[in-house]
Amino acid sequence: MQKSSLRNKLSVAGVLVTLGIVYGDIGTSPLYVMNAIVADAGGLQHATPDYIIGSISLIFWTLMLVTTVKYVLIALRADNNGEGGIFALYALVHKHARWLMIPALIGGAALLADGTLTPAVTVTSAVEGLKGQAFGHLVFSQDQTVVVFTTIIILLLLFMIQRFGTATIGKAFGPIMFLWFALIGVIGLANLLPNLEVLKALSPVYAIKTLFSPTNKAGIFILGSVFLATTGAEALYSDMGHVGKKNIYASWPFVYGMLTLSYFGQGAWLIRNYHSQAVTGFTNPFFQVIPANLKLFVIIVATLAAIIASQALITGSFTLVSEAVRLKILPRMLIKYPSTERGQIYIGSVNWLLCMVTIAVTLFFRTSEHMEAAYGLAITVTMLMTTLLLHAYLEQKINRLVALLIALFFGSVEVIFFIASVVKFAHGGYVTVLITCLILSVMAIWYYGNKIRDRHESEREYVSLLAYRNQLVELSADETVPLYATNLVYMAKMKPGHMIKRSMLYSILDKRPKRARVYWFVTVVITDDPYTLKYKVDMMDTKSVVNVTLYLGFRRNQWINVYIRQIIQDLMREGEIDYQPQRYTTIPDRHVGDFRFVVLRELLSPATNISNWERLIIGARIWLQNHTASPVQWFGLEFSDVTIEAVPLILGRRYHVKLKQIK
Repeated sequence: MQKSSLRNKLSVAGVLVTLGIVYGDIGTSPLYVMNAIVADAGGLQHATPDYIIGSISLIFWTLMLVTTVKYVLIALRADNNGEGGIFALYALVHKHARWLMIPALIGGAALLADGTLTPAVTVTSAVEGLKGQAFGHLVFSQDQTVVVFTTIIILLLLFMIQRFGTATIGKAFGPIMFLWFALIGVIGLANLLPNLEVLKALSPVYAIKTLFSPTNKAGIFILGSVFLATTGAEALYSDMGHVGKKNIYASWPFVYGMLTLSYFGQGAWLIRNYHSQAVTGFTNPFFQVIPANLKLFVIIVATLAAIIASQALITGSFTLVSEAVRLKILPRMLIKYPSTERGQIYIGSVNWLLCMVTIAVTLFFRTSEHMEAAYGLAITVTMLMTTLLLHAYLEQKINRLVALLIALFFGSVEVIFFIASVVKFAHGGYVTVLITCLILSVMAIWYYGNKIRDRHESEREYVSLLAYRNQLVELSADETVPLYATNLVYMAKMKPGHMIKRSMLYSILDKRPKRARVYWFVTVVITDDPYTLKYKVDMMDTKSVVNVTLYLGFRRNQWINVYIRQIIQDLMREGEIDYQPQRYTTIPDRHVGDFRFVVLRELLSPATNISNWERLIIGARIWLQNHTASPVQWFGLEFSDVTIEAVPLILGRRYHVKLKQIK
């Protein structure tokens, strides 16, 4: 696969695609952040100028510290060959401490849970702005049921187009997001100029004062609303693999500037209208600051931007899940690459699961106000977990004391945000917490199920392939046994010393002798490098028994049949194995014979002797394995000749039962 030009160089096209993919979530925060700030004050009449200036100062410095410094300046440097996100970061540091798996699991689950709420809250917020707007002779309904129905239709269309890939989507969405940021920046500037006193918010002093001011009735819990301004920062890091860090570096100053102008402009309008009797039907400061002649146009663009906001979380979810699957944190799922751009992926099962949950969230909360009350709690958890992993990464790169101080600073800030967001639990935050726990349980079952299996698997279940090499060579040459396949391939997990599962040799020698010209034992090793594509061959001093180790990056497709065919051709050219001419074929000068793949499917044996708790975990893991991508799909063998054989999985000490003969 060719390296993506988008990821490796800075360009205008790359910046536009970045705007369309990365900044949807954080870019649409002006739709609801100031509305939440005013709600914390108890309404427009209680939003005093000092309160507004202090709140905007909190927003400005949150974006500066959390998004700009932590994510753009620090986290983007912690890339795994261009890939970002919490699992890519974990892949960089997991060798230094096993316990880092825990924050990786928690953070990944929380980010995926947040991805179900973001599309709902952003699209609903924008569609609510259409209430009462006239489209020629048509007027959009004031009924919230119509808003919900419209939101669901938009979400369905958004999830339907994911299969075309983020490169296509980004090219379409990029110009829209550029227009969106330009609009909110210009409108913000126009509202800011008559009230330049709001520029005092650039000083962090006003932010600190507001936290302890009596005008701030919410106290420290105002940070729960402030934090909404930076919820897209984690998605920004996860989406790095789609667009490349250079394009993010180039585009963020523009995005940050436009966001700042929008917040300051809304603040200036609120200060002017603090005691105004002219403002009737006040709903959301974002829509109030728009000039009347532009309102319909801006609301339409806002709706499109809200759709794009969902895109940032969806693409981030695809990246996150694909990395988790490769790192054996989640069950196998089919990953597709819709374009030739490196980093462009699509996971159908994740896409439609997100779709169903997002629509369910929309139907449950119905209004953006209720969604805002639940929004942000999960993402504070993800940010805290990312800080822990970043600390482990920075320890390898810079002075350990400096790394600790950086982690303590950002950790302290995020702990405060977490405490401020905990109050949202009772107001709907429990929904995202519940979704987080469900995702986390799946991750934990899969990860620790593998650990339990590896720990309890009896050494007697493994035998040396070398001990049976001569039998395999003799069987291969035995003309009295019917030929089962020219190339018989087993997906093996070869351990040091050529140790493989006894069940594989039992399948070849005992069940029914399977004669083949060449026996292939293939081990797939997933590397921390996302795009590794290498192999190693051990001929075991034969021409008919081959031990192959494939080294594949965690972003590579496992097209085993394609790789094995290439390896056979390489070995034939080198004279390591004999040519396999086919008498009957449609392919001229064909030298590679037929294939048959054997995949062993494990079922938990009644003879297993482990604790009830471990048996529950293993049983759940096997259930997940049987209800996700099959080995045939996972190894890319859909069009190959595959035999699936059930074998017992016996863990722990075996039960020994002896029958007594009755005479």
